[in-house]
Amino acid sequence: MSPHIDHLVFGCPGLEQGCDEIERLLGVRPVLGGSHTGRGTHNALLSLGMGTYLEVIAPDPGQPEPPEPRAFGLDSPGEPRLVTWAARVDSIEATCIAARRCGYDPGPIVSASRALPGDGELKWKLALKRTLPGDGIVPFLIEWGMAQHPSITAPAGCALVDLEAEHPHPEAVQPMLDALGVEIQVSEGGRPALLATIECPRGTVVLS
Repeated sequence: MSPHIDHLVFGCPGLEQGCDEIERLLGVRPVLGGSHTGRGTHNALLSLGMGTYLEVIAPDPGQPEPPEPRAFGLDSPGEPRLVTWAARVDSIEATCIAARRCGYDPGPIVSASRALPGDGELKWKLALKRTLPGDGIVPFLIEWGMAQHPSITAPAGCALVDLEAEHPHPEAVQPMLDALGVEIQVSEGGRPALLATIECPRGTVVLS
């Protein structure tokens, strides 16, 4: 099976600021997902339908500085924006092996988790590089296993219609996408950007 769009990552300096921006743009407010213990971040979530969701992620002021840099460039996040996306796979090990045979290494496979509000923990597997490949256009990989997918419990009301990208050098990005079996249109543009078309209470919105 080809990888499925699992979630879009909307990075921001502060979680409330990011949630305010998403609510302003889409008309639905993300709800608190939880903290990534030891990684220095926390998130809020919004369902995009069909097993897909939007993750608003920011540095967590309630945690000490993490021993390693925060993911997605969140140590210096800049303005809120889509920084990258995740592709869901059934077997992260098999997908990584196949991609490496095609000349692209998705990165090391690691176990990840976050503390849920109130109590409990959600666990999954990731293949994620420190530096975002293709300036965030190339997805990282995620495998949920038996865990409940976040899109089930996140606020509904929005639907992802399309995901495209722009990059100054599409020819450099395309081989990495091909190695992963990912089908996403990458057009030439002045700067790297993800463009997510979303149907929502505000109408049809292109989030970038």
